[in-house]
Formats: sequence, C-alpha cells, structure tokens
Amino acid sequence: MRLYHFWFEPASERIRLALGARGIDYELIVPDYDDDETFFEMGVARQVPIVQWDDGRVQADSWAALREIDQLGPGVPLFSSLKEEQWCALQAWREKAASLLERLYAPVRPAYRGLGDVAAHLASYKASTAARFGATLEELANDRYGTYAQLDALTQFKDLGAFLAQHRFYAQTFSAADIVLTADLFALQLLDGITLPIDIMYYFERVQGVCGVDLRDGLIGH
Repeated sequence: MRLYHFWFEPASERIRLALGARGIDYELIVPDYDDDETFFEMGVARQVPIVQWDDGRVQADSWAALREIDQLGPGVPLFSSLKEEQWCALQAWREKAASLLERLYAPVRPAYRGLGDVAAHLASYKASTAARFGATLEELANDRYGTYAQLDALTQFKDLGAFLAQHRFYAQTFSAADIVLTADLFALQLLDGITLPIDIMYYFERVQGVCGVDLRDGLIGH
C-alpha cells in the first residue's frame, strides 16, 4: 500500500493520521511539487493524497479513503462511535470553511519541506497562489486576522475548545472526525499572531497520540 503525500496538504495528513490510527503499514511517497509524470502514470490529476491500495487500485478522494481505511488494520476504529449526523455536520462545516482555510493555509505552506526549501518549487507556488487568489503570499499573510475572524465566527473556537476539553474527542471517543479537525486546523498555529485556544492545542496532542503520528514531521527544521 502506498500513500502519495505532500506535507503541506491537510487532506494528505488526514490519511496519514488514519493509517496510523488503524495500525496499517504503508509506503509514504512524497513526489516533487512539480512532478506531473508520476500522476500521469497513475491516470489521475496532479493532486494529493493518492492512496494506491495493495491490489493496485488508486483512490484520490480522501473522504472515501477514510471509509476504506476503516475496514483495514487492527487499530482504533474510525467510524464506530461516530453518528452519521455528526459526520454530515462536520462535512458541512468543512465545505463552508474551505475557502477561508485555503486563504489561511497559503502563507504557511512554505514552512514545509518540499516547498519552502526548494527555490524553484517556492517560485512556482507563489505564482500559482497569486493567480488563484489575486494576492501575493505577503498580502494573504497580512490579511490573516480578518480571515481568521471569519473562520472563528463559523467555527466558534472557544466553544469548540471547551467541548473538547470536557469530552476529549468530537464524538467523545476517538473517530474520523478528530482526524479531519486536527489535520485541517493544526497548521493554523504557524500563522504569526494567531493563537488557537489552549484546549484545542491539547486536543491536537491527544489525536496525534492515538494515531502515533507527529504532524510537525514535515516542517523545515523539525
């Protein structure tokens, strides 16, 4: 089993956390940022994560991959404690938050290996980011407080932190929901001047502990 993965993509980290929680052995492959050939050979668009199962099948949908991973391995179940309405609510939140998260992720991605430590990759990323958002990385970084305020209004971080402190996990026992939340929010800590509630920071540590995964692994200098 193989996982094609970029350190700076939260969807990739979802799969890494899930595989860790389920205790599944796999080969981690980190393509070059500008590697089109690898994805062409697999017959998929250049994106991550890509899961290549033992039978050769290729899965490019990280949400669907979580369901399949839950059927494998001897480790912690991902969906048995999670009610369908809770999972649907989380997916609805993620859809609403997606554009805000992308604007917040953009300035912190260069802190990760494979992007910020390769000049050509970083230049390409800056150009694509400017084309996508109509703003430079510096401008997006300067706008972080306003964007974070919008995300906070949607997410209610203080209330979320209090809930997680009381219940420890989203569904009170560890589940795929915790994987999604942790993968999506962890990198916000890298934004200068942005401080998540301490209860959410402790929550990240609990989730990483269950999964046996350190989300700092991909950071330059870690």
